Amino acid sequence: MPRIAPRGITALLGLALVAFGLAQALPWPLALGLGLLAFAALVVYDAALLRGPLEIVRIVPPRFALARPETLVYEITNRSSHERRVALVEAPAEKLAIALDEAHAVVPPRSRTTATIAVVPRERGRTALRSFHARILSRLGIVELRRAFRVPADLRVMPDLSALDRSGDLVARTKLIEAGLRRLRRRGVGGEFASLREYTPDDAFNTIDWKATARRGRAMVAQYEVERAQQIVVALDAGRLMSPRLGDRRKLDYAVSAALAVAAIARLAADRVGIVAFAAEVVARVAPGGGPQHTAQLTDVLSDLEPRFEEADYERAFIEIERTLRRRSLIVLFTDLFDPVASSAVLGATKLLTTRHLVLVVLMNDAAIAGALRREPNDVTDAYRAAVAATLFEERARAVAALRNRGILIVDVPAAELTVALLDAYVDIKTRGLL
Repeated sequence: MPRIAPRGITALLGLALVAFGLAQALPWPLALGLGLLAFAALVVYDAALLRGPLEIVRIVPPRFALARPETLVYEITNRSSHERRVALVEAPAEKLAIALDEAHAVVPPRSRTTATIAVVPRERGRTALRSFHARILSRLGIVELRRAFRVPADLRVMPDLSALDRSGDLVARTKLIEAGLRRLRRRGVGGEFASLREYTPDDAFNTIDWKATARRGRAMVAQYEVERAQQIVVALDAGRLMSPRLGDRRKLDYAVSAALAVAAIARLAADRVGIVAFAAEVVARVAPGGGPQHTAQLTDVLSDLEPRFEEADYERAFIEIERTLRRRSLIVLFTDLFDPVASSAVLGATKLLTTRHLVLVVLMNDAAIAGALRREPNDVTDAYRAAVAATLFEERARAVAALRNRGILIVDVPAAELTVALLDAYVDIKTRGLL
Protein backbone atom coordinates (compact mmCIF):
# COMPACT_ATOMS: atom_id res chain seq x y z
CA MET A 1 0.00 0.00 0.00
CA PRO A 2 1.56 3.36 -1.04
CA ARG A 3 2.17 5.92 1.69
CA ILE A 4 3.14 9.57 1.61
CA ALA A 5 6.92 10.01 1.25
CA PRO A 6 8.89 12.88 2.86
CA ARG A 7 8.94 14.66 -0.49
CA GLY A 8 5.15 14.25 -0.63
CA ILE A 9 4.78 16.09 2.68
CA THR A 10 6.92 18.89 1.28
CA ALA A 11 4.67 19.03 -1.81
CA LEU A 12 1.58 19.17 0.42
CA LEU A 13 3.00 22.10 2.37
CA GLY A 14 3.81 23.86 -0.90
CA LEU A 15 0.26 23.40 -2.20
CA ALA A 16 -1.09 24.63 1.13
CA LEU A 17 0.81 27.89 0.63
CA VAL A 18 -0.59 28.15 -2.90
CA ALA A 19 -4.11 27.59 -1.54
CA PHE A 20 -3.50 30.30 1.05
CA GLY A 21 -2.54 32.69 -1.75
CA LEU A 22 -5.64 31.75 -3.76
CA ALA A 23 -7.81 32.35 -0.72
CA GLN A 24 -7.05 36.04 -1.10
CA ALA A 25 -9.03 36.08 -4.41
CA LEU A 26 -11.34 33.05 -4.01
CA PRO A 27 -13.53 31.77 -1.20
CA TRP A 28 -11.29 29.80 1.16
CA PRO A 29 -13.26 26.52 0.84
CA LEU A 30 -12.76 26.64 -2.91
CA ALA A 31 -9.06 27.48 -2.63
CA LEU A 32 -8.54 24.67 -0.10
CA GLY A 33 -10.43 22.23 -2.31
CA LEU A 34 -8.30 23.13 -5.32
CA GLY A 35 -5.12 22.58 -3.31
CA LEU A 36 -6.27 19.19 -2.03
CA LEU A 37 -7.41 18.18 -5.49
CA ALA A 38 -4.00 19.05 -6.95
CA PHE A 39 -2.26 17.03 -4.22
CA ALA A 40 -4.59 14.06 -4.76
CA ALA A 41 -3.81 14.16 -8.48
CA LEU A 42 -0.08 14.10 -7.73
CA VAL A 43 -0.51 11.15 -5.37
CA VAL A 44 -2.57 9.16 -7.89
CA TYR A 45 -0.17 9.90 -10.72
CA ASP A 46 2.91 9.01 -8.65
CA ALA A 47 1.28 5.80 -7.39
CA ALA A 48 0.59 4.84 -11.01
CA LEU A 49 4.30 5.28 -11.76
CA LEU A 50 5.09 2.70 -9.06
CA ARG A 51 2.98 0.00 -10.69
CA GLY A 52 4.82 -2.84 -12.36
CA PRO A 53 7.07 -5.68 -11.16
CA LEU A 54 10.23 -4.99 -9.19
CA GLU A 55 12.44 -7.88 -8.01
CA ILE A 56 15.08 -7.66 -5.29
CA VAL A 57 17.38 -10.59 -4.57
CA ARG A 58 19.95 -10.59 -1.76
CA ILE A 59 23.27 -12.26 -2.61
CA VAL A 60 25.15 -13.49 0.46
CA PRO A 61 28.96 -14.05 0.34
CA PRO A 62 29.85 -17.75 0.41
CA ARG A 63 32.21 -17.31 3.34
CA PHE A 64 32.39 -15.04 6.38
CA ALA A 65 35.55 -14.72 8.48
CA LEU A 66 35.74 -13.08 11.87
CA ALA A 67 36.39 -9.31 11.77
CA ARG A 68 36.85 -9.39 7.98
CA PRO A 69 34.61 -6.83 6.22
CA GLU A 70 32.15 -8.32 3.76
CA THR A 71 29.40 -6.94 1.53
CA LEU A 72 25.80 -7.99 1.07
CA VAL A 73 24.76 -7.41 -2.54
CA TYR A 74 21.17 -6.71 -3.57
CA GLU A 75 20.33 -7.31 -7.21
CA ILE A 76 17.39 -5.09 -8.22
CA THR A 77 15.48 -5.78 -11.46
CA ASN A 78 12.99 -3.17 -12.73
CA ARG A 79 10.69 -4.65 -15.37
CA SER A 80 8.41 -1.61 -15.58
CA SER A 81 8.57 1.30 -18.06
CA HIS A 82 9.33 3.86 -15.34
CA GLU A 83 12.45 4.67 -13.35
CA ARG A 84 12.51 3.41 -9.74
CA ARG A 85 14.51 4.63 -6.78
CA VAL A 86 15.13 2.07 -4.07
CA ALA A 87 16.42 2.44 -0.49
CA LEU A 88 17.40 -0.77 1.32
CA VAL A 89 18.17 -1.63 4.96
CA GLU A 90 19.09 -5.01 6.45
CA ALA A 91 17.55 -6.20 9.71
CA PRO A 92 20.00 -6.67 12.63
CA ALA A 93 21.56 -10.13 12.96
CA GLU A 94 23.31 -11.81 15.86
CA LYS A 95 27.14 -11.85 15.66
CA LEU A 96 27.17 -9.39 12.75
CA ALA A 97 27.73 -5.63 12.68
CA ILE A 98 25.55 -4.45 9.79
CA ALA A 99 25.71 -0.89 8.46
CA LEU A 100 22.68 1.08 9.63
CA ASP A 101 22.55 3.56 6.75
CA GLU A 102 20.22 2.89 3.84
CA ALA A 103 21.71 1.63 0.60
CA HIS A 104 20.37 3.61 -2.36
CA ALA A 105 20.02 2.66 -6.01
CA VAL A 106 18.41 4.21 -9.07
CA VAL A 107 17.05 1.63 -11.51
CA PRO A 108 16.24 2.81 -15.04
CA PRO A 109 13.22 1.29 -16.88
CA ARG A 110 13.59 -2.35 -17.88
CA SER A 111 17.07 -2.68 -16.42
CA ARG A 112 18.99 -4.19 -13.53
CA THR A 113 21.39 -2.73 -10.98
CA THR A 114 22.86 -3.55 -7.57
CA ALA A 115 23.14 -1.97 -4.14
CA THR A 116 25.46 -3.03 -1.31
CA ILE A 117 25.44 -3.00 2.48
CA ALA A 118 28.63 -3.46 4.52
CA VAL A 119 28.79 -6.10 7.23
CA VAL A 120 31.55 -7.09 9.66
CA PRO A 121 31.35 -10.38 11.63
CA ARG A 122 31.93 -9.70 15.35
CA GLU A 123 31.85 -13.29 16.65
CA ARG A 124 32.49 -16.77 15.30
CA GLY A 125 29.82 -19.41 14.95
CA ARG A 126 26.46 -19.95 13.33
CA THR A 127 23.99 -17.14 12.79
CA ALA A 128 21.40 -16.07 10.22
CA LEU A 129 20.25 -13.09 8.24
CA ARG A 130 16.54 -12.63 8.80
CA SER A 131 15.00 -10.04 6.50
CA PHE A 132 15.66 -6.83 4.62
CA HIS A 133 13.36 -3.91 3.93
CA ALA A 134 12.96 -1.67 0.90
CA ARG A 135 11.48 1.77 0.23
CA ILE A 136 10.50 2.07 -3.45
CA LEU A 137 9.87 5.49 -5.04
CA SER A 138 9.35 6.86 -8.53
CA ARG A 139 11.22 9.84 -9.93
CA LEU A 140 8.63 12.20 -8.41
CA GLY A 141 8.98 10.68 -4.93
CA ILE A 142 5.55 11.84 -3.71
CA VAL A 143 4.54 8.41 -2.43
CA GLU A 144 6.56 5.32 -1.57
CA LEU A 145 6.02 1.60 -1.29
CA ARG A 146 7.51 -0.24 1.67
CA ARG A 147 8.21 -3.93 1.31
CA ALA A 148 9.66 -6.45 3.75
CA PHE A 149 11.58 -9.35 2.22
CA ARG A 150 11.60 -12.17 4.75
CA VAL A 151 14.28 -14.41 3.30
CA PRO A 152 16.26 -16.08 6.13
CA ALA A 153 19.79 -17.07 5.20
CA ASP A 154 21.80 -19.31 7.49
CA LEU A 155 25.49 -18.55 7.58
CA ARG A 156 28.58 -19.35 9.56
CA VAL A 157 31.37 -17.06 10.70
CA MET A 158 34.69 -18.86 10.42
CA PRO A 159 37.92 -18.03 12.27
CA ASP A 160 40.12 -15.36 10.75
CA LEU A 161 43.22 -16.93 9.21
CA SER A 162 44.49 -13.77 7.52
CA ALA A 163 47.55 -13.86 9.79
CA LEU A 164 48.74 -16.83 7.73
CA ASP A 165 48.87 -14.58 4.68
CA ARG A 166 50.94 -12.03 6.59
CA SER A 167 53.25 -14.60 8.18
CA GLY A 168 54.87 -15.77 4.97
CA ASP A 169 54.63 -19.04 3.15
CA LEU A 170 53.78 -22.09 5.24
CA VAL A 171 55.72 -24.16 2.75
CA ALA A 172 58.84 -22.11 3.53
CA ARG A 173 58.47 -22.88 7.23
CA THR A 174 57.97 -26.55 6.40
CA LYS A 175 61.25 -26.49 4.49
CA LEU A 176 62.95 -25.16 7.63
CA ILE A 177 61.54 -28.14 9.53
CA GLU A 178 62.85 -30.55 6.89
CA ALA A 179 66.28 -28.93 7.09
CA GLY A 180 66.24 -29.33 10.86
CA LEU A 181 65.35 -33.01 10.60
CA ARG A 182 68.22 -33.61 8.18
CA ARG A 183 70.59 -31.84 10.57
CA LEU A 184 69.40 -34.02 13.43
CA ARG A 185 70.01 -37.15 11.35
CA ARG A 186 73.56 -36.01 10.65
CA ARG A 187 74.07 -35.45 14.36
CA GLY A 188 72.87 -38.96 15.03
CA VAL A 189 70.00 -38.07 17.30
CA GLY A 190 66.35 -38.89 16.93
CA GLY A 191 63.80 -41.50 17.79
CA GLU A 192 64.55 -44.97 16.38
CA PHE A 193 67.93 -46.59 15.64
CA ALA A 194 68.67 -46.64 11.91
CA SER A 195 72.34 -47.53 11.29
CA LEU A 196 75.99 -47.14 12.29
CA ARG A 197 78.60 -45.02 10.55
CA GLU A 198 82.18 -44.05 11.17
CA TYR A 199 82.86 -41.07 13.44
CA THR A 200 83.83 -37.76 11.76
CA PRO A 201 85.28 -34.58 13.32
CA ASP A 202 81.90 -32.87 12.80
CA ASP A 203 80.18 -35.29 15.20
CA ALA A 204 79.75 -34.47 18.88
CA PHE A 205 81.87 -36.60 21.22
CA ASN A 206 78.84 -37.85 23.16
CA THR A 207 77.34 -39.35 19.99
CA ILE A 208 79.96 -42.12 19.85
CA ASP A 209 78.52 -45.60 20.30
CA TRP A 210 81.20 -47.17 22.52
CA LYS A 211 79.99 -50.76 22.20
CA ALA A 212 80.08 -50.59 18.42
CA THR A 213 83.46 -48.84 18.61
CA ALA A 214 84.86 -51.72 20.70
CA ARG A 215 83.56 -54.32 18.24
CA ARG A 216 84.79 -52.54 15.10
CA GLY A 217 88.08 -51.26 16.47
CA ARG A 218 87.35 -47.70 15.26
CA ALA A 219 85.07 -44.89 16.47
CA MET A 220 81.49 -45.42 15.36
CA VAL A 221 78.41 -43.22 15.62
CA ALA A 222 74.86 -44.55 15.89
CA GLN A 223 72.38 -42.90 13.55
CA TYR A 224 68.72 -42.62 14.47
CA GLU A 225 65.75 -41.98 12.27
CA VAL A 226 64.03 -38.80 13.38
CA GLU A 227 60.36 -39.56 13.85
CA ARG A 228 58.19 -37.47 11.53
CA ALA A 229 54.60 -38.27 12.45
CA GLN A 230 54.61 -36.78 15.91
CA GLN A 231 51.55 -35.82 17.92
CA ILE A 232 50.33 -32.36 18.82
CA VAL A 233 47.38 -31.74 21.11
CA VAL A 234 45.94 -28.25 21.24
CA ALA A 235 44.38 -27.63 24.67
CA LEU A 236 42.06 -24.62 24.55
CA ASP A 237 40.91 -22.92 27.72
CA ALA A 238 37.32 -21.90 26.91
CA GLY A 239 36.55 -20.53 30.37
CA ARG A 240 35.97 -16.99 31.59
CA LEU A 241 39.58 -15.88 31.17
CA MET A 242 39.29 -16.23 27.40
CA SER A 243 36.03 -14.27 27.02
CA PRO A 244 37.29 -10.64 27.31
CA ARG A 245 37.71 -8.66 24.11
CA LEU A 246 41.04 -7.38 22.90
CA GLY A 247 40.10 -4.84 20.27
CA ASP A 248 37.57 -6.25 17.81
CA ARG A 249 37.56 -9.86 19.02
CA ARG A 250 37.74 -12.09 22.08
CA LYS A 251 40.85 -13.81 23.40
CA LEU A 252 39.40 -17.17 22.45
CA ASP A 253 38.98 -15.96 18.85
CA TYR A 254 42.71 -15.22 18.62
CA ALA A 255 43.47 -18.62 20.16
CA VAL A 256 41.24 -20.48 17.69
CA SER A 257 42.86 -18.76 14.70
CA ALA A 258 46.35 -19.56 15.98
CA ALA A 259 45.36 -23.18 16.72
CA LEU A 260 44.11 -23.69 13.16
CA ALA A 261 47.29 -22.11 11.81
CA VAL A 262 49.55 -24.49 13.71
CA ALA A 263 47.32 -27.39 12.60
CA ALA A 264 47.87 -26.32 9.00
CA ILE A 265 51.66 -26.29 9.24
CA ALA A 266 51.66 -29.52 11.27
CA ARG A 267 49.73 -31.21 8.49
CA LEU A 268 52.41 -30.14 5.99
CA ALA A 269 55.08 -31.47 8.35
CA ALA A 270 53.24 -34.85 8.56
CA ASP A 271 52.40 -34.41 12.25
CA ARG A 272 49.10 -35.52 13.77
CA VAL A 273 46.99 -32.86 15.50
CA GLY A 274 44.15 -33.18 18.01
CA ILE A 275 42.24 -30.70 20.16
CA VAL A 276 40.75 -30.64 23.63
CA ALA A 277 38.64 -27.60 24.54
CA PHE A 278 37.58 -27.26 28.15
CA ALA A 279 36.00 -25.02 30.75
CA ALA A 280 34.59 -26.55 33.93
CA GLU A 281 34.46 -29.74 31.84
CA VAL A 282 35.71 -30.88 28.46
CA VAL A 283 33.43 -29.27 25.86
CA ALA A 284 35.03 -30.47 22.61
CA ARG A 285 37.51 -33.14 21.62
CA VAL A 286 39.07 -34.35 18.37
CA ALA A 287 41.60 -37.19 18.52
CA PRO A 288 45.00 -36.62 16.86
CA GLY A 289 44.92 -37.32 13.16
CA GLY A 290 45.91 -36.04 9.74
CA GLY A 291 44.65 -35.49 6.24
CA PRO A 292 42.21 -33.04 4.63
CA GLN A 293 39.10 -34.55 6.23
CA HIS A 294 40.63 -34.36 9.69
CA THR A 295 41.64 -30.72 9.11
CA ALA A 296 38.08 -29.97 8.06
CA GLN A 297 36.83 -31.60 11.27
CA LEU A 298 39.17 -29.46 13.37
CA THR A 299 37.94 -26.32 11.61
CA ASP A 300 34.34 -27.36 12.04
CA VAL A 301 34.67 -27.94 15.78
CA LEU A 302 36.74 -24.86 16.55
CA SER A 303 34.59 -22.53 14.46
CA ASP A 304 31.63 -23.04 16.80
CA LEU A 305 33.61 -23.00 20.05
CA GLU A 306 32.32 -20.30 22.42
CA PRO A 307 33.77 -19.16 25.77
CA ARG A 308 31.87 -20.07 28.92
CA PHE A 309 31.58 -17.79 31.92
CA GLU A 310 32.95 -20.36 34.35
CA GLU A 311 36.29 -21.32 35.81
CA ALA A 312 38.37 -23.69 33.73
CA ASP A 313 39.23 -26.97 35.44
CA TYR A 314 42.81 -27.49 34.24
CA GLU A 315 43.41 -30.59 36.31
CA ARG A 316 40.35 -32.36 34.94
CA ALA A 317 41.28 -31.46 31.36
CA PHE A 318 44.91 -32.52 31.74
CA ILE A 319 43.94 -35.85 33.32
CA GLU A 320 41.73 -36.45 30.28
CA ILE A 321 44.60 -35.56 27.92
CA GLU A 322 47.07 -37.79 29.76
CA ARG A 323 44.58 -40.67 29.84
CA THR A 324 44.07 -40.65 26.06
CA LEU A 325 47.68 -40.20 24.94
CA ARG A 326 49.90 -43.26 24.77
CA ARG A 327 53.01 -41.54 23.42
CA ARG A 328 55.01 -38.42 24.06
CA SER A 329 53.29 -35.41 22.50
CA LEU A 330 53.51 -31.66 22.23
CA ILE A 331 50.74 -30.08 24.32
CA VAL A 332 49.94 -26.53 23.19
CA LEU A 333 47.90 -24.87 25.95
CA PHE A 334 46.07 -21.63 25.16
CA THR A 335 45.12 -19.82 28.35
CA ASP A 336 45.71 -16.66 30.37
CA LEU A 337 47.45 -15.89 33.65
CA PHE A 338 45.48 -12.77 34.46
CA ASP A 339 44.97 -13.40 38.15
CA PRO A 340 46.69 -15.40 40.94
CA VAL A 341 43.92 -18.01 41.07
CA ALA A 342 44.31 -18.91 37.42
CA SER A 343 48.11 -18.83 37.65
CA SER A 344 48.23 -21.25 40.57
CA ALA A 345 45.73 -23.55 38.88
CA VAL A 346 47.82 -23.72 35.70
CA LEU A 347 51.05 -24.21 37.66
CA GLY A 348 49.57 -27.01 39.70
CA ALA A 349 47.94 -28.86 36.82
CA THR A 350 50.84 -28.78 34.35
CA LYS A 351 52.76 -31.22 36.58
CA LEU A 352 50.36 -33.87 35.25
CA LEU A 353 51.77 -33.41 31.74
CA THR A 354 55.41 -32.40 32.01
CA THR A 355 56.66 -35.78 33.21
CA ARG A 356 55.95 -37.35 29.82
CA HIS A 357 55.08 -34.60 27.37
CA LEU A 358 56.52 -31.35 26.04
CA VAL A 359 54.27 -28.46 27.08
CA LEU A 360 54.01 -25.10 25.33
CA VAL A 361 51.86 -22.48 27.07
CA VAL A 362 50.51 -19.77 24.78
CA LEU A 363 49.55 -16.43 26.34
CA MET A 364 48.32 -13.07 25.05
CA ASN A 365 49.76 -10.17 27.00
CA ASP A 366 47.22 -7.42 27.60
CA ALA A 367 47.92 -4.16 25.79
CA ALA A 368 45.78 -2.31 28.35
CA ILE A 369 48.17 -3.27 31.16
CA ALA A 370 51.21 -2.24 29.11
CA GLY A 371 49.53 1.06 28.24
CA ALA A 372 48.68 1.80 31.87
CA LEU A 373 52.30 1.18 32.85
CA ARG A 374 53.67 3.46 30.12
CA ARG A 375 51.22 6.31 30.77
CA GLU A 376 52.34 9.00 33.21
CA PRO A 377 49.64 9.43 35.91
CA ASN A 378 47.88 12.80 35.87
CA ASP A 379 45.47 12.26 38.75
CA VAL A 380 44.55 9.85 41.53
CA THR A 381 42.56 7.61 39.18
CA ASP A 382 45.52 7.24 36.81
CA ALA A 383 47.82 6.45 39.73
CA TYR A 384 45.45 3.78 41.02
CA ARG A 385 45.13 2.29 37.54
CA ALA A 386 48.93 2.19 37.18
CA ALA A 387 49.32 0.52 40.59
CA VAL A 388 46.81 -2.20 39.69
CA ALA A 389 48.49 -2.72 36.32
CA ALA A 390 51.90 -3.04 37.98
CA THR A 391 50.57 -5.63 40.43
CA LEU A 392 49.00 -7.70 37.65
CA PHE A 393 52.16 -7.43 35.56
CA GLU A 394 54.37 -8.65 38.41
CA GLU A 395 52.06 -11.56 39.28
CA ARG A 396 51.93 -12.60 35.67
CA ALA A 397 55.72 -12.35 35.31
CA ARG A 398 56.20 -14.57 38.39
CA ALA A 399 53.79 -17.16 36.98
CA VAL A 400 55.56 -17.18 33.60
CA ALA A 401 58.96 -17.55 35.33
CA ALA A 402 57.65 -20.45 37.41
CA LEU A 403 56.43 -22.22 34.27
CA ARG A 404 59.79 -21.75 32.54
CA ASN A 405 61.60 -23.11 35.60
CA ARG A 406 59.63 -26.33 35.16
CA GLY A 407 60.85 -26.73 31.60
CA ILE A 408 57.63 -25.43 30.04
CA LEU A 409 57.98 -23.45 26.83
CA ILE A 410 56.21 -20.08 26.68
CA VAL A 411 54.81 -17.91 23.91
CA ASP A 412 53.78 -14.55 25.39
CA VAL A 413 53.06 -11.87 22.80
CA PRO A 414 50.35 -9.33 21.94
CA ALA A 415 47.21 -10.97 20.57
CA ALA A 416 47.71 -9.60 17.05
CA GLU A 417 51.12 -11.33 16.86
CA LEU A 418 49.97 -14.65 18.30
CA THR A 419 49.67 -16.73 15.13
CA VAL A 420 53.08 -15.81 13.73
CA ALA A 421 54.79 -16.29 17.10
CA LEU A 422 53.22 -19.73 17.55
CA LEU A 423 54.23 -20.88 14.06
CA ASP A 424 57.79 -19.81 14.74
CA ALA A 425 57.78 -21.63 18.10
CA TYR A 426 56.53 -24.81 16.41
CA VAL A 427 59.26 -24.59 13.75
CA ASP A 428 61.87 -24.09 16.50
CA ILE A 429 60.63 -27.15 18.41
CA LYS A 430 60.76 -29.30 15.30
CA THR A 431 64.14 -28.12 14.04
CA ARG A 432 65.76 -28.55 17.47
CA GLY A 433 64.26 -32.01 17.95
CA LEU A 434 62.75 -31.10 21.31
CA LEU A 435 59.77 -33.39 20.86
